[in-house]
Amino acid sequence: MSESVIVRPHTKWGLSIGVAVGASVFVALFVLAFIWPGMTSSIKDFPIAVTGDAKQVTAFTDAIEKNADGAFDIRSVDSRADAVHAIESRDVYGALVLSDKPEVLTASAGGTVNSTVMNQLSAQLQHQVSAATTAGVQSAIAKTSAAQAAGQLPAAQALAIIEKASAVTPPTVATTDVVPLASTDPRGVGFSTIAFPMVLGGMIGGIAISIVVTGVWRRFAALASYAVVAGLGLTAILQSWFGILQGDFLLNAAAVGLSLLGTASVIVGITALIGRIGIAVGSLLTMLVGNPISSATQPMQFLPGAWGEIGQFFVPGATATLLRDLSYFPSADALQPWLVLGGWAVAGIVLSFVGHFRSQEVAHVEGSYEAPRTTGSLAALPA
Repeated sequence: MSESVIVRPHTKWGLSIGVAVGASVFVALFVLAFIWPGMTSSIKDFPIAVTGDAKQVTAFTDAIEKNADGAFDIRSVDSRADAVHAIESRDVYGALVLSDKPEVLTASAGGTVNSTVMNQLSAQLQHQVSAATTAGVQSAIAKTSAAQAAGQLPAAQALAIIEKASAVTPPTVATTDVVPLASTDPRGVGFSTIAFPMVLGGMIGGIAISIVVTGVWRRFAALASYAVVAGLGLTAILQSWFGILQGDFLLNAAAVGLSLLGTASVIVGITALIGRIGIAVGSLLTMLVGNPISSATQPMQFLPGAWGEIGQFFVPGATATLLRDLSYFPSADALQPWLVLGGWAVAGIVLSFVGHFRSQEVAHVEGSYEAPRTTGSLAALPA
């Protein structure tokens, strides 16, 4: 007897090439989305506070506007205490106190980029202070020498004035970190690395629930359970174990859970509305749109145009801002990120309600379904 062999037909040439081209385009877009923010960012509208002697403030502001026009958003405040409050409220990223004892106020908890910019300003201010002191000394010596030459000052008195002026040294610009990072994350590496895992966490929950769970109320229950359990679990890792997050544990857990819920519920909702393609749409919305413009590792002002502000209305951007505020800047107004995360969660639930009549094929996992209820001769599927 001869055995029959079934030969699977070959894929059409056009489809084969099309798949390769499509995959290449997707990879290019993926790489572009993650590289674009860093390569196109620049220092602009960096908010800083300035206080101190009026003449020094004016001179410093003029110098900044002349040498770095558009790079800084300079805001004058009345005192050092006001400058500290502005930093703690995240209205500004740093401050300069211009007086006989110049000081630069930084907040390393605000991010590595912020600290780097403020350190550069400190070096520039030190150069200006040194130059001004040197110029003042040279002017005093020149005037004294001229007065001596004109017979207006005795030689001994002129020599004493010159020696005193020559002994003047420029004051050292002090740098004070008013909102330092925790000792458990002294370089801020933790905050720089948790943004992407948080995005993946929300996607994983949404994809798993979309594929495995059927029934609109069961999906809601799964989403709520995932947000609570994962929120508590991730916060235990990030705060209790590694010390990346600071502040109130339960408040941080609520923020983490709401972040995961915001991403997961949207994926579930879009899937309920348009089918399995919704998994890809929801994931790409978060991964390729929201994450690159989240400003998790740099100030939102540095992104081109209004993309930095737009990024704060997506889950990744709101999450990064909220967790940093809760951990290090309790005086900051965190209402917007709370509302953004809650809005995405509600949007996903609404989409699920809109699409819940749509019949969805789910993965058939042995033992995962309830036995059908029967009424008369008809089997009723669980709602």
